[in-house]
Formats: sequence, C-alpha cells, structure tokens
Amino acid sequence: MRLAAHSLHTYSLPYERPVRWSDIVEESAQFILLRLDSDTGHTGVAEMTIKPTWTGASLGGLVAALQDVFLPMLKTLDIADIALVRSRMDGIPENHAAKALVDNALWDLSAAVAGVPLYKSWGGAQSVPVSFTVTRQAPEKMAAEAVEMVEKYGFQTLKIKGGQGLKADVDVLQQLRAAMGAKVRLYVDSNGAYPMADGPAYVRAMSDAGAEVVEDPCVLSPDAAFTQLQQSTQTPVLVDFGCWSPRDTRLFITAGARAFSLKPGRFGLSDTRAMSQLANAAGCKTVVGMFGESVIGTLAALQLSSTLPASSLPAETTWFLSMTEQVTGQALTIKNGAINLPQASGSAALIDWKRLKNFSN
Repeated sequence: MRLAAHSLHTYSLPYERPVRWSDIVEESAQFILLRLDSDTGHTGVAEMTIKPTWTGASLGGLVAALQDVFLPMLKTLDIADIALVRSRMDGIPENHAAKALVDNALWDLSAAVAGVPLYKSWGGAQSVPVSFTVTRQAPEKMAAEAVEMVEKYGFQTLKIKGGQGLKADVDVLQQLRAAMGAKVRLYVDSNGAYPMADGPAYVRAMSDAGAEVVEDPCVLSPDAAFTQLQQSTQTPVLVDFGCWSPRDTRLFITAGARAFSLKPGRFGLSDTRAMSQLANAAGCKTVVGMFGESVIGTLAALQLSSTLPASSLPAETTWFLSMTEQVTGQALTIKNGAINLPQASGSAALIDWKRLKNFSN
C-alpha cells in the first residue's frame, strides 16, 4: 500500500473557561491534524496538540519536519507495514511529535483498511473507563468543578492537578474528600513542581490526604534519586514527562518505577503499546494519560486504553469536555464514568470536514 496524498490542517477549539496549565494560560486548544490517503482509497488521520513545552515542537517546526523529512520518507515505503515505517522514522533522531503524528495516522489508516475499529483488532473492550482532570484554580473552585463533573458523568476517578504549593494541594484533596467521601478515587499530578529533596514528604502528604498515586512530584530521571524517592513511600510515583520511549521505560523499571503514564498523542501508538507491555510485564500500574486531546485524539488514545489490564487507572482522556466545539459530526458520550467506543473503522469518517475548516487557523 502506497501513500497517494496527504494534507495538514490546523485549528483551534475554544475552552469554556480559561485554563491554567503549569506554564501557560489558554482560552482555546490548538491542534494540527494529519490526513493520509492511500492508493487503495482509504484514509487515516491523527491529531497533535500544539504545545512546545509538551511536545518539543512548535507548529512551524512540526510542519517542517513532516514536509521535509517524514512525508517524503512515507512515499518510498509500504505504509501497510507500520513496524517498518516506525523503524525507518526512528533512524532520524528526536522529532517525537512528527513521528507520533505519522504513526497514529497509519494505525488509523490500518483500521480503515481492515474495516473494523482498531480496538477490536487489538482485542480491546468497547467500553473504556475514564477519569476527569481537574486543573489548577483556587481549591474551592477545583472541588466544586470536581463534584459537578462526577454528578454529571459518573466519574469514579479524578486526577487533580497539583503544583500550587503543599498547603493548597492538600486543601484541594481534603475538600474533595469532604464533598464526596471515599466513593471517588483521587490521584495528583504536580508536573515536576517541587524539588527532589521535598519529594518524599510531598508524596506522603498527598497519600495521607487520599491520593493513591502521585504523578511527577519532581522532575524525574531513572537514577538513584528516583529509586530513593520511590523506596521512601508505599505510594506509587507515576512517571510521566521523564519517560519518552520504551528504552526510558526499561530504565525506570530498573530504577524501581511502579507506575507509568502512556500518551499515544505524544509518542505514538506503536511506542506506547510497547511501553505498556514492558510496564505490565514488570507489574507496574499504567494509565493512558491526558494530552489535551479533542475527540479525535481521544479516540486514538482510547484504542490503547481498551487493551490495558483491569488494574490500570481509568484513561484520563476526557479533556474534550472542556471544549465548547469539536470537529466531529457526533459527540462522545460518557455514562457511568465510561465511554463506549464507536464502531467506525478509523476516525476519518467521523470528522465533519466543513466544521474543521470553520475552526482552521
């Protein structure tokens, strides 16, 4: 199978309210979408969040890498052989975002060719448990938002964005416990906000306040400091930003890691599948992490989450709820804290291309 045509689309989807991340405040979500058309008449698509501090690439840099390096490479290869394409792409250093975008589009294309949803080909479940991410605000506002989302969608797990200082982070968890009791699982993501020296005390404080795992309390590397941090507490330290590949996963496992965040939107489905297999074989907890996706990116990530063990945390990929518009012709429904994956063979058929054009940059 050969690449017959391709196109790139950039668009912005507005948020219901301004969102404060660890490094920026945004009023809308920025995306690029890659469309690949094969000579068999099938189409695959993939979406990438545009945030240089998340992906290591600006929009211009990502477009240049795709147009100058990776799309010309695709034209020389059998794009039905995703393992071969990934291997050839990995011969080019770095460029994680461009590789992930191509990789995810090829998996979506493979579903279109097969005529069945990708999760079915992988033996996954149609119903996928999900959680909601509560971003940084004043503690009382975070608690109020969390209660509203639980009541509306039946979430049984919440990811709480920390990093506002120990007192504020504890206060959020305490207010949530007071409002909802023990019926909802909680964990905290601090995005590396605290010094490594404060890590053990911070993880213990979050655990005492009700968090069952603590993600990136500090900037993490697979070294002796990480080993000491994880050994200092029974609570799993969830590794996210410091782990960029299957190789990194192996190193963190050797250093004593007990939990990993898997992000197909950052690394591609091929690598995150490999990372999940390594983590599962080592008995580590996994979760498909939030990457600021719209419905299109969410659908790709949920294909992987559908295959994870029951011991995994629910997928964090419900960030599309924070957006007031989507480029799909149908919405994703969350009921009792789960999403039933659509039966479409690939995501291209779900996109309303006229709507996408309306939101194009």
